[in-house]
Amino acid sequence: MVAAMSLKNAPDVSTDDYLVVGLATCFLKEEGEVHEVNILEPIPSAALEAILKGIPTSYSMARGVTVGEVMGEEIPQLPVEFPPATQFCDDFAERAIAACRTYKIRTEAQSHIPLGTMRTDFNYSTERKRVLNQTRVVRKEDDVKQHEYTHKVL
Repeated sequence: MVAAMSLKNAPDVSTDDYLVVGLATCFLKEEGEVHEVNILEPIPSAALEAILKGIPTSYSMARGVTVGEVMGEEIPQLPVEFPPATQFCDDFAERAIAACRTYKIRTEAQSHIPLGTMRTDFNYSTERKRVLNQTRVVRKEDDVKQHEYTHKVL
């Protein structure tokens, strides 16, 4: 048996620690068109528990893994159950370590998706699209108009 190693940026997290990763359906907006992409993201314990209560989610499936399975030598590794065209989310390693810590604190959350198993019975919905590269532009017309006496003592 190979001894668990701690990660150099997170000595409190070892390669044998539990983590949930999910396949999220997201969208990219390019030249006015919206394109669908599959993103692999770590799911923190609180988010997983909310998803399991039935809120609509962009996650179509999730798998219980060890940190070492998805972060071999700190380079992200795609689990074989996920489609080959799946992309990793931005800051995957940092988010994986943060999500892993949530399962260390709430160990009972590990029972929702046992290690090595997959779950697909979520309330999957893309009605509210997660657009990854969307920018918000604030315009003068967006300001809320106030009455002239709002800040006056009457």
